[in-house]
Amino acid sequence: MGYKHIEVKQVAGFTGAEISGVDLSRPLNDDRVKEIRKALLKWKVVFFRGQNIDHAAQVEFTSRFGEVTFAHPLGEPEPVAGFPQIKPVDRRLYEKQYGFRSGGPWHTDVTAAINPPAASILRAVNVPSFGGDTQWSNLVAAYEGLSAPLRALADTLKAEHRFNGGKHQPRNSKFAERIAVNPLVSIHPVVRVHPETGERALFVNPGFTSHIVDVSPQESNLLLELFFNQITKPAYTTRFRWKFGCDSFSRNLNKGDDWQWLSNPSQGRVRTLILNQ
Repeated sequence: MGYKHIEVKQVAGFTGAEISGVDLSRPLNDDRVKEIRKALLKWKVVFFRGQNIDHAAQVEFTSRFGEVTFAHPLGEPEPVAGFPQIKPVDRRLYEKQYGFRSGGPWHTDVTAAINPPAASILRAVNVPSFGGDTQWSNLVAAYEGLSAPLRALADTLKAEHRFNGGKHQPRNSKFAERIAVNPLVSIHPVVRVHPETGERALFVNPGFTSHIVDVSPQESNLLLELFFNQITKPAYTTRFRWKFGCDSFSRNLNKGDDWQWLSNPSQGRVRTLILNQ
């Protein structure tokens, strides 16, 4: 799989590649956009180092890959001033608003929505001297790593997704009160098929998935434990150490914290965030 307009270097066995030979502060021609998308589809998350872009350039870059979403369906924390598309990822804002800091468990972005974003673009603005790494996991590889009988079973299942579906945040908290006002809930197949590649991916995550539907609570718990263990196996993951000027572009993968992502086979809408730890 060759590239003529960018350089792509694999960084892990199943997940992640670094892209060089591109300046994200300048307009990208269609050939480069196509090759970045090609690398994204193959490696599920791609990284750009040494970039110097502002909010406007980040939104412009995001728009080359689909409709840019509003920062967050709950509207919190407040988007960056003047850029309603950009969500600041800052634990201090959560602590101020909800009384606790949260990096969150492994999760795929906003799967409580009926139409979660296809991808997320994350730009480092302020990073700590240590910690704050992000991990991503390849949910296609995780699905393919299941035995044939388990793949066949997973193909038939559906699961409910909601904010705090995994009950990792305090129940008696301002956050719980906030999501109760707008209880966004969706039912998704446990296995989703990517509309471009035809790849099948596990589509459950510890952050949002509350239970498997149409089975007993005990069966749901056992199935989710099996699937969660599968999607977070180190072999399927990659880890990125942030520095100023780094950007990541991921299919809406399972990701973890420090920050952790999982891969979403949706298409068409793209999320954009800044990392301000």
